[in-house]
Amino acid sequence: MVDVTGHLAMAMLFAAPAWILWGRRGALGFTGFALATAMLPDSDLVLRHVLPVTHHGVTHTVVFVTLVSLITGFATSKWLTEWFNGHRWIRSTQIEMSTVFVFATSGLLVGGTSHLFADILSAPDIAPPLKPFWPFYSKPIIVDVIYYDSLLWNVGLIVVAIALHLVLARYQSYPLETRYRIGTREQRDDQQYGIGRD
Repeated sequence: MVDVTGHLAMAMLFAAPAWILWGRRGALGFTGFALATAMLPDSDLVLRHVLPVTHHGVTHTVVFVTLVSLITGFATSKWLTEWFNGHRWIRSTQIEMSTVFVFATSGLLVGGTSHLFADILSAPDIAPPLKPFWPFYSKPIIVDVIYYDSLLWNVGLIVVAIALHLVLARYQSYPLETRYRIGTREQRDDQQYGIGRD
């Protein structure tokens, strides 16, 4: 496992394609969701004081990350869709619950999965190797190319992640037109070209 900086950087790297799907505001929100779960698998460090879990155990599986992402995505779509539609910064009154569900769930899933990926690259330096596909595949997966305390990896990853997001923010030849886009076409054109309608 990399340290917290490395995990946040990996979540940002995994979230970078959001610029292509949702544009500036959507990408920032999506990255926020990814960062919210970047440390989710390490919840076992707290849970082990009250539950019989071990570090790099059940919370470091795709099943766990997916379940938490789906549940939280559903709750977000149920309780925050109206708020998103009314929020001035988002500039839309057209976001559907299904869009919020896909947006939130995907962001959370990306963050949690990025954590698993980073741990696979660095375990078992100071922790047991991961079995990310448990219970379907019970053998550990080890790549082990990063050392936990490596300043080069941890700081290097965050610098690369920030630089990538800045480069993507600079160009506005996207987002792509998909059914999960946010807002009406007119609102999206206004956002792209910096036009404000009052």
